[in-house]
Amino acid sequence: MKAILIGFIKIYQKIISPIMPPTCRFYPTCSHYGVEAIEKHGALKGAWLAIRRISKCHPFHEGGFDPVPEKNEKIVK
Repeated sequence: MKAILIGFIKIYQKIISPIMPPTCRFYPTCSHYGVEAIEKHGALKGAWLAIRRISKCHPFHEGGFDPVPEKNEKIVK
């Protein structure tokens, strides 16, 4: 399942992302965050972290540096 999710993100990065203007307000970008979260936390929790990150992508959130939490860190909602 991890490989499938990461594959979808990689397809997005190679095909869709290059034709879109760069507008990400976070570092690392949401797609890179998603890959790292899935690799580090597994398919379910990593996908959940990626969805939470993407949900912050709106004009009222300041963005900035937002790394994937380590496995032993408590995730604050």
